[in-house]
Amino acid sequence: MSGDAGKRAAAEQAALLVEDGMRVGLGTGSTVDLLLPVLAARGLRDVRCVATSDATERQARELGLPVEPFDARDGLDLAVDGADEVAPDRWLIKGGGGAHTREKIVAAAAERFVVIVDESKLVDALTWAVPVELLPFGLPATLARLGDATVREGAPRSPDGGVIADVRASLADPAAVAARLAATPGVVDHGLFAPELVADVIVGRPG
Repeated sequence: MSGDAGKRAAAEQAALLVEDGMRVGLGTGSTVDLLLPVLAARGLRDVRCVATSDATERQARELGLPVEPFDARDGLDLAVDGADEVAPDRWLIKGGGGAHTREKIVAAAAERFVVIVDESKLVDALTWAVPVELLPFGLPATLARLGDATVREGAPRSPDGGVIADVRASLADPAAVAARLAATPGVVDHGLFAPELVADVIVGRPG
């Protein structure tokens, strides 16, 4: 089981974690796209959602899930999102959709952050270029400081207007790379998610 079938299996399990009365953070991407109809079909009466992108918010509302701005509360019970790569130590790379800054804010605000993936996302070591959101002001200078960084040509900006780029670096020590990116002026946030953010990884696989 892989691809959409694996994602759907993981999404179905994650939807069962949502209980009435919860405040739930919804990530962005193809796996969350599969989660939303399953969650809506449960018919829970008192669930309030926070969406990390306009696309997720639009789909959730169309399915009848109530979505509120993330300025009405300071925490969430649960957040669910996908990932581009998941290492054995639970370091993640996220940001293929360019919403990783909001996704990280939501993950950090949740009492429980659950990652849903199919088994193709499990890797022995992180290899992807790391997505970064950059301020438009001083962009060439920021890119020069980052080194091997490329702006995604033709890609939409982040939900908050940031420029999305990808940084290529050795990820033998993801914590060191995360610290370097976070300390670079002009970087809003990066797509490396530390293990301490992750409560559970649900993997869709055979059986």
